[in-house]
Parts: sequence; structure tokens; C-alpha cells
Amino acid sequence: MNHYFATVARGLENLAAQELSGLGAEQVEPGFCGVAFAGDRPLLYRVNLWARLPFRILVTLGKFPCVTADDLYSGIQSLNWSGHLTPDHTLAVDATGKTHELNHSHFTALQVKNAIVDQQRSRAGIRSDVDTRFPDVRVNVHLHRDQATVSLDSSGSSLHRRGYRPAVGMAPLKESLAAALIALSEWQPGQAFCDPMCGSGTLPLEASLIALNHAPGLRRDRFGFETWPDFDADIWQQLRQDAKAAQIPDLEATIVGCDRNLDVIHQARTNARHCGVGAQLAFHKRDLAQVDAPAASGVVLCNPPYGKRLGKGDDLSSLYKLLGDVLKQRFKGWTAYILSGNKALARAIGLKSAQRWPIYNGTLPCQLMKYELY
Repeated sequence: MNHYFATVARGLENLAAQELSGLGAEQVEPGFCGVAFAGDRPLLYRVNLWARLPFRILVTLGKFPCVTADDLYSGIQSLNWSGHLTPDHTLAVDATGKTHELNHSHFTALQVKNAIVDQQRSRAGIRSDVDTRFPDVRVNVHLHRDQATVSLDSSGSSLHRRGYRPAVGMAPLKESLAAALIALSEWQPGQAFCDPMCGSGTLPLEASLIALNHAPGLRRDRFGFETWPDFDADIWQQLRQDAKAAQIPDLEATIVGCDRNLDVIHQARTNARHCGVGAQLAFHKRDLAQVDAPAASGVVLCNPPYGKRLGKGDDLSSLYKLLGDVLKQRFKGWTAYILSGNKALARAIGLKSAQRWPIYNGTLPCQLMKYELY
């Protein structure tokens, strides 16, 4: 049984814990910006392939008391690195957190790298080269409360990068956050789904991937664990084959995205083709005032501009009021969910929310608001 840690966006820890449990994880414990869990090697591969909410899956190698640079160096050297990388493997180190003396992440990472390659030199006479962009093995060291946790990053690049989105708008929603919002909405594939302000299409695309049971990691170029010395290609190949076989060919209900900007609609359609659902869902160039419900009932989910990156200087109060009017007049029988990072603008919607969830969009505190439309 190995011990793992999934890093997730702040506030989504419990939701990610539910997802990991559903994938077969054991000893699941949500913490701050992450979830600890345990399992075997196939589970590690399966979580990287199927989990929609985490950023990275870290494999815990060890923990030790750490206050000073000497503590860090000796603690890293106490671990046997020969089973995790050979001198033929390239290396990178990521450092997070701090102690009173170790308060610069670059110095911390350098100290860890030195301890690892010094061990290699003393045992084999040669050492790994450093590759900060595409290393064979990426080491993660986190300092917290005078303790160091040392892990291997099994994911490589962040898991929110599904590999289907070459085209993005000015302020794209991360795919992992989009998946979390869909989970919070309790939308089911048998229900219609509409994003009336879809931008480059992340919310409808994530909904379609869920509805068609597409593993979010299938289109990624590589995962970190694929270049590890103990990589089991047979297990990985079988998991990928099983994921492809589990895909559903057609949507049960309509999924639609609309936006007034033709350029971003083109981006959304390009992204849909890249993730293999171009023929399944519809993207329309449509002003908000022209958006109609595509079915008698369903879920509306959207992320209108907050006036931070998009919409700055625009009359966003009028936009939010129009959004509320469109929902009231044209989406009766639906349930709407709106993510907003601006409370004053949210009040302009003119509807009473049935429920609210605090959400972080990056570092920006937001609220996901639920509206029952009668």
C-alpha cells in the first residue's frame, strides 16, 4: 500500500475526496488544498487517468523534521534514491512552503537537488542532469511546521491540462474547476445543459466528457510516472484500453454553449473537435438577449465576467441584470448556477439564490449561486 496526496484547488478538498473514493482510493483524508489517500500502483495510474478535480498526484516518499538547510540536506540523503531515478534519468525539484530559515523556494530546491546528486555521485560516480521543463523524475518537497514531506510528482504537468484545449479565451476557466462546478450542480447526463456565456467552451466541453464517460487524461501526451524506473507499461496500457472501451457514443440530452463573440465560438468548436466531441454538442454565436432554453428543463451553468480580467470598464451591472431577466423569462423549469467573483454584480441578477458555495477561481474568492427557476 502506497501513500499519495492529490493537490486540489482551495475549497474543493471534500469534493475531491468523494471523487477519489469513487475511483477506489483507501484511507482518504481531505486536508488543506489536497487529499491524502492510499492504494496500489494501478490506483495511482487510474487516478491520473480518470480524476477530474486534482492538479497533481504526489507519491509520498518520506517525512522528517526540518528547520535548517543542514536538516534538509541530511533528510534527503537519508532516503534511498536509487530506486526512484538512475543517473540516466533527468531530474527537477519543486519546493513549496517554508521554515524560519528555509524561506526561499529556489534555495530549498537547490539544496534538495544537491543532496540527491551527491548521493548518486558517491554510489555510482555519475549523476542525473537537471531538466526543469520535461524531467524524467520530478521531486516535490513541501515544508510546513518544521517538517519536510518529500514526494514524487506522478502527473508531470498539471492534470487540469486535459490536452484538448489549444484555443482559449482571455480568461479561461480551468478544466478542473469547470468539472468541480458541474459536480456541485448535481447535473446528470440525462439532463439538458446550457452555458449562455460559454467563452471558449470549457463548461460544455467538461459536461460532454462526463456525459460520454471520456477519461480526462486520455488525450494528454504523457504523465510523469511513464518515465519512472518502475513504470509498468502493461498495467497502463490495459487501463487506457479499458477507458476507451467504456466511452459512450452519444449524448442522452442536449449540451449547448452560446457566446456573442464569434471568435471564441470558433475556439470552442476547435476545442470540441480536439477532444473528440465536435459532433456531439452545439456552440452558437448568440447575444445573451437571444439565448433560448434548448429543452423544457435542465441545468444552466455559467461564469460571467467579474470585471477583473474580462469586462473591466464595461457596464457589467446591465449584463448581470440581463442574465437574470433571460433566466426568469426563458428558462422556467430549469436550475441555474452562476459563478461570480463580484458580490455587487451578483445582486444585479435580481433573483434570490437557493444556495451558495464559496469557491476559489485561482486566488480570487468567488461564490457559486444556485437559482431555482419557476
